[in-house]
Amino acid sequence: MPQAPPLDFSAFHQMHRPAYLRYARAFLRNRADAEEAVDAAFEKLLRKWPQVLRSDSPDRYAWAVLRNHVADHNRGRRPETQPLDEAAFDTVALRTSSDPIAQLEESLTLMRAVRQLPDRQQDVTVLRYLLDLPVDRIADELGISQAAVRSTDRHARRRLREILGPDRSMEGRNRE
Repeated sequence: MPQAPPLDFSAFHQMHRPAYLRYARAFLRNRADAEEAVDAAFEKLLRKWPQVLRSDSPDRYAWAVLRNHVADHNRGRRPETQPLDEAAFDTVALRTSSDPIAQLEESLTLMRAVRQLPDRQQDVTVLRYLLDLPVDRIADELGISQAAVRSTDRHARRRLREILGPDRSMEGRNRE
């Protein structure tokens, strides 16, 4: 009979699994693939749980494991068909747009630009603007301070302005 996971692991799993699944779905777009990646990440975390707890930030450690499992599931896809691009088809902006074709083009361009961001900037951008998580929740999930989330968000928006040009950035979407 398998041994029950430690209580602190079970609590961690229960607290983080919903956000991990939403993040994985943004990159994998298939619920089964997202669940498989998240479950594999939690299996690895359980095997290394004492090491996770000894780390400087268990949340940051766990996020790195999750990110790696999502990336592993995403490997081998053609760059022009990345699931993050598909997220452009499911945005509030598209649902409320008076010109859905133009909005879809803009959203696809934005998603492709987001893929060019460094990992942490990409994570903050996806969690904040695609999954609509507040700064405090993003900080909890990534295991970083709220100030680091805000700073990373500023750097990401600056980088997106460089990639997209000043008229096509996320500047109007700055929320606190």
